[in-house]
Amino acid sequence: MTSINLESTVILDPLAERTRATWTSGDFGRIAAGYVHGAGEFIARLELGAGERVLDVACGTGNLAIPAARTGASVTGIDIAPNLVAQAKARAASESLAIRFDVGDAEQLPYESGSFDASVTMFGAMFAARPARAAAELLRVTRSGGRIAMANWTPTGFIGQMLAATVAYAPAPTGVASPLLWGTEEAVRDRLGAGCKSLTLSRRVITFEYPVPPEQVVTEFRLWYGPTLRAFASLEDQGRQSLRRDLERLWMEHNRADDGTTRVQSEYLEVVGVVG
Repeated sequence: MTSINLESTVILDPLAERTRATWTSGDFGRIAAGYVHGAGEFIARLELGAGERVLDVACGTGNLAIPAARTGASVTGIDIAPNLVAQAKARAASESLAIRFDVGDAEQLPYESGSFDASVTMFGAMFAARPARAAAELLRVTRSGGRIAMANWTPTGFIGQMLAATVAYAPAPTGVASPLLWGTEEAVRDRLGAGCKSLTLSRRVITFEYPVPPEQVVTEFRLWYGPTLRAFASLEDQGRQSLRRDLERLWMEHNRADDGTTRVQSEYLEVVGVVG
């Protein structure tokens, strides 16, 4: 496998720049820490083999790359946000895990075709502005017979509802497809079906766990989760207050904890495709 380190590359594409700006704002690591256990379960179901070449696309702070490396797989992670790559590197170093991390775009992966035995992505590649390009790249860099594994929020799940509530106040740019389409079987089959000889789609649930009450979780998302942070920043005071009330209501209604903490479950679509 060969690759190009993109840390010093200037991203000129306006949609890619918008994606980069979203995920470099705030501190997604504080949010991702809430579902580390579920990410580990996702990797465990893949039963990766020692030495298997694995690419974590839109790796964030390493929630998939790190448990994958613990299996003995040869892991590379890539993300468009340099600050998240830096956190992933620090997490890997703390466990002495030899993971390569690059800065780059899911729509233009800097790897040769067929470089990986498995390409994985959890709530990551689904946010690429051009889903057809992201799908084509996942198919291109995964060898024939290899696997693509995705975890994508469904429109009707909790996070799907949260994102929909946010977009109601701060709509996405015209012409940009909703990332939640990746959580529908129809869109997945349309985007990946022609390149895969088999697709297994399963609805699963992941749990967010935070040691604070729901109202404070909303504050955490407002301050640190890029899409929520940028939505609040785009609104006037009245809109911010209304959005905050809606999000607090959503988190409180779905909270399963009764001890002053937050435990909320959200549905996602697990996609496992074998590349043809």
